Amino acid sequence: MTAANIRTDFDGGSLSRIQQIAENHFRLSVNGEKDQDGRNRQASWYYFAVDHPPQGELILDMVDLPGEYNYLPNRGAITGATPPVISYDNRTWSHITDAEYDTDEPRLRLRIQSGGRSFRIAHVPPYTDDNLQKLRKNIRTHSDFQEEIAGKTLGNRDLLLWTIHNGNTKGKKTIWLMFRQHSWEAGSSWVGEGALRFLLADSAEARQLRQKFIWKIFPLCDPDGVARGGVRFNTNGFDLNRNWDITDPVRMPEITMQRDAVKRWLDQGNTVDLYLSLHNTETAEYLDAPPDGGKQFRTLAEKLFHILARQTTFAPTRDSLYPPKANASEQRGRMTVANGLYTSFGIPAFLMEQKIGYNQKLGHFPNIPDRLKFGEELVRSLVQSLDE
Repeated sequence: MTAANIRTDFDGGSLSRIQQIAENHFRLSVNGEKDQDGRNRQASWYYFAVDHPPQGELILDMVDLPGEYNYLPNRGAITGATPPVISYDNRTWSHITDAEYDTDEPRLRLRIQSGGRSFRIAHVPPYTDDNLQKLRKNIRTHSDFQEEIAGKTLGNRDLLLWTIHNGNTKGKKTIWLMFRQHSWEAGSSWVGEGALRFLLADSAEARQLRQKFIWKIFPLCDPDGVARGGVRFNTNGFDLNRNWDITDPVRMPEITMQRDAVKRWLDQGNTVDLYLSLHNTETAEYLDAPPDGGKQFRTLAEKLFHILARQTTFAPTRDSLYPPKANASEQRGRMTVANGLYTSFGIPAFLMEQKIGYNQKLGHFPNIPDRLKFGEELVRSLVQSLDE
């Protein structure tokens, strides 16, 4: 086997250097990305295929893991607590739970016994544009589904905005959902698909949810990053969840157009009664809200937090709501979507993190069926939190 057997020539594929140590041993450098200032290197994503591997053991070392987060150095997002996933059919994925993590280098070593079968490995189960288009084809003919193009990315890809409702919109509460601000966080897209399939199901409960509420959804906020196997920055290096206090349609059109879509909706006399952006992190799980949102918004956030913690597989690593600082640093351009939308429009905007690490409630590392199921649980929790 040679390095040519290891490839990333597909949507979401990502590696940097491939170094062959022996016939069955390779060092694979994670292709981290830096921001517009050459800082905050994130090595949070890898996705590659191995074609025609040897019959015996194959050793793959994931290296170049250290980085920087919010201007503070770290050992990297890829550790023994975040084992990769493997697939032999590019549909079903399972965790490699016996990966060996060396803290000194650091390095994550994978020992694969594939029996000669080709396979793919990724940080988490991938969700690419191909997955989105399959979902889109399945739901776009539904009578309660509407689609618009909120704008174009730097790579000239569509920023989709979906609306789900039935009947007159007057006087109805609006729940706005946002998925995949950061391209590596594929778990949020699987949750989004689960939520959409549940909302558009032919059931009495789903019909009632479409009748009672208006659902606005950004299903894939960084299609450029997803396609290139990116991490959290747009093509110009701007973090798509750290610049919501800046309007710059040239360098970061994605944020500008997403915020403008919210503004248009409000300018038309509508409300946004709850806005939630779903994310993934490595080993932390929490819900946060703007620190200055006032008693009313904090009460809503606390209510949602406790419903999620009590009735779903949400496994918070903090005891209660997490209120972040208004700015992550002294530098302008560090405001998250939750802070940005509250500051600009006064709407209750929250951000939720789901970990990719071991989930105590599930009793295993989260997989695709878990994420899809949580999408259904999330919809019910959001509705319950807004009920009188």
